[in-house]
Amino acid sequence: MFQQILDPIAGSLILSALFAALPLVLLFVLLGVFKVKAPKAALASLALSLVLAIVGWQMPVNQALSATAAGIFYGLFPILWILVNALWIYRLTVATPWFEVLGRTIRSISNDLRILSILIAFCFGALLESLAGFGAPVAISAAMLMAAGMKPLKSAIVSLLANTAPVAFGAMAAPIIALNGVTGLPLNELSSMAGRQTPFIALIVPLLLVFIVDGRRGVKQTWPVALVAGVAFGAAQFVTSNYFAVELTDVVAAVVTVAAVLLTLKVWQPKETVGMGGAVQAAPEATEAAAVGARANVGARPEAASARAGAGSASGTSSKHSAERPAPGTAMPTGSAVPADNSRPEPRQIWMAVAPYLIIIVVFSVAQIPFVKAWLSQVGSVTFAWPGLDITDSAGKPVAATKFKLDHLKATGTLLLFSGLLTMLLYKITASQGLRVYRDTVVQLRWTIVTVTAVLGLSFVMNLSGQTTTLGFALASAGGFFAVLSPLIGWIGVALTGSDTSSNSLFGQMQATAAEQTGLSPVLMAASNSSAGVMGKMLSLQNLAVASAAVGLDGAEGTLFRKLLGWSLGLLALITVLIFLQSTPVLGWMVP
Repeated sequence: MFQQILDPIAGSLILSALFAALPLVLLFVLLGVFKVKAPKAALASLALSLVLAIVGWQMPVNQALSATAAGIFYGLFPILWILVNALWIYRLTVATPWFEVLGRTIRSISNDLRILSILIAFCFGALLESLAGFGAPVAISAAMLMAAGMKPLKSAIVSLLANTAPVAFGAMAAPIIALNGVTGLPLNELSSMAGRQTPFIALIVPLLLVFIVDGRRGVKQTWPVALVAGVAFGAAQFVTSNYFAVELTDVVAAVVTVAAVLLTLKVWQPKETVGMGGAVQAAPEATEAAAVGARANVGARPEAASARAGAGSASGTSSKHSAERPAPGTAMPTGSAVPADNSRPEPRQIWMAVAPYLIIIVVFSVAQIPFVKAWLSQVGSVTFAWPGLDITDSAGKPVAATKFKLDHLKATGTLLLFSGLLTMLLYKITASQGLRVYRDTVVQLRWTIVTVTAVLGLSFVMNLSGQTTTLGFALASAGGFFAVLSPLIGWIGVALTGSDTSSNSLFGQMQATAAEQTGLSPVLMAASNSSAGVMGKMLSLQNLAVASAAVGLDGAEGTLFRKLLGWSLGLLALITVLIFLQSTPVLGWMVP
């Protein structure tokens, strides 16, 4: 048996915490400063964590290797199982003419990429997060943005940044339910507290998305619809999490926001639109007025005027940086191949184009029906002790992470596989074609598989050896200042594990205990672990790898990390200020 040690380095908690942070520091420095490829950076950090676990934390070699194996297996199932099947569905649509119809359908709603970033990445991504989570929303929304004509790198950045506010209530509120399980705090209070934090982030995320797509001009021209989206999502999150069912928080918020945005677009439009490749053109009303003037003065035919306007728009497409070239086989309009047809397809074509995504929603919704969910939990999941692990924490209590829960039939990836098979039937794709596309998907993800498994191996070694616990307790020893450090702990947890659920399972109890010791609200600090943690998800190497693979940019994880680091830290700073004020009389009335 191995018992974790809190302060193995010279008997000092602070010094031990500094050593425990080294694998994370190495990972982020290799990615962000030296621009090392993600697989190499992840393997180097895993190797360092193993050395520290064995030499510093005195973990037996066989248990350290077993912990690595457990992490690798968790990386394969469920995380990569989800990614492979989500990307397979996307590639199935690319193999048919319906992918282009999907692009036309999206552009017929609005050919303004700023608005589409809100509708697809923020709204539809939130709906996918509520049903699936674990990287599927990023992969699918990035693919849809590419179908609408957005550049690959920007599609990945927008999808990753949008996947923040919904995460705390994602996968049918799995993070909050996990938090309730490890802390014993009332579920309704944890839900209410998180619902009084994340809406403030939801309020500004749509504004950030349009800024990323089009800079200051984007915010200036589209702030009304971005503000409507943020207010609608935040308000729906607050009301649902506080007064209705926590499991439905993101579902309700996503649907309400889509309705609010579409209603806004019926009465308001930006004066310019930013189309495919960044081409800018006047809004339809202005274009029509110009055409009327031209007919009056020159007698020009409207068809010619329209054609000239379209040609002018297409010619505004800028060349792409070499880093934004998708991998072979990735459907992405680039250069002269940028789609120019924005005409609305026939209703039947629209239904066929969006069918794969409707199938996903229906399959996951059926899986959440109480008796179906209960049946899947009974026959589709197995829990067992991971072989070779016998670990207790510093207090002598068994570490829960040595128990492995394997969801097979009920797994998100399996439900996506079923969705893909139904898509094959609908699109009349043969078994041989489907298998060939699946094989190509796995080949495309080969380096992503290395990256994700290495990072999860790193996560499990740090968790099971006690390195993560040492980090957490060192931060928790800050006394009243803990209200400022608590969000950072959640942020580190999600950045490391890629999952708000895992971070809550890892740090939730420690947050509640530290809060009691420092005279703070355990509900506030526990909920803060989840609400602030989601700001780290966009920097998690697993999610960076998912986004990079989804848009066909092999090895772009470092680029994405550098571009998103500032946004992640900025949002973390904002929610840290909010949480600190909630721990004081200024906003203390918000704590249940």
